[in-house]
Amino acid sequence: MTAQHCTTVDKLKSDPRFAPLRRSLDVYYGDVERDIAMDTLYGRFVGKSALAFDIGSHVGDRIASFRRLGARVVALEPQPDCMAVLDALYCCDGAVRRIAAACGPAPGNLTLHINSDNPTVTTASPAFIKAADGAGGWEGQVWDREIAVPVTTLDALIAEHGVPAFIKIDVEGFEADVLAGLGRAVPALSFEFTTIQREVAYACLDKLAALGPYTFNIALGESQRLTFETWVSAADMRAHIAALPHEANSGDVYAVLA
Repeated sequence: MTAQHCTTVDKLKSDPRFAPLRRSLDVYYGDVERDIAMDTLYGRFVGKSALAFDIGSHVGDRIASFRRLGARVVALEPQPDCMAVLDALYCCDGAVRRIAAACGPAPGNLTLHINSDNPTVTTASPAFIKAADGAGGWEGQVWDREIAVPVTTLDALIAEHGVPAFIKIDVEGFEADVLAGLGRAVPALSFEFTTIQREVAYACLDKLAALGPYTFNIALGESQRLTFETWVSAADMRAHIAALPHEANSGDVYAVLA
């Protein structure tokens, strides 16, 4: 993280408007070991001048990693306060295109369900909220307000910006809906999964298998470390996710074209 970013993050933390995002800013900025692990992981997929899509940017830690690797970034984030953070951090970086929108199966608008106390789990998926209700590890989560946000698609982003080397998708249970808006194979991507909605991960695997000869790997939580030395089939990844204990909670599935 640059000295300018450090100063900006400190200012954001002290602003009462961004109090609900302070934990995210603490976790995602300033941890050098985490940054190294993230750059090592994403360095498999992007390099200098490559294009990366960050779908669900939150406070932009993946943007930071992509930029450290020299990649150009198209970043989508529908939450106004999160976008204000991205504007503050990346407004002067011409290699980062920030878009205040969600990504989905078709252009238009959707309802975003805001968790004011924990914006990390704000979602466009009512099914995600239902799955979290009463689930272990999800106690006390409340989605207390709704806003309408514009929606674009991966196909539309590709038409405007070009084919990305990598797409990161982290949208709290809406991942399969995002992939529904992708009509062609891309070199590599990741999507978040949770153990309260394994069926979303299965739908993502099925979609990718239909698009091209992908192989898969997985990183649990925020470890930034892949589980398998050898990339596996969609069927094997499905079986692995099905066997995970509930306490595994979440992680990211990575897909590369064979």
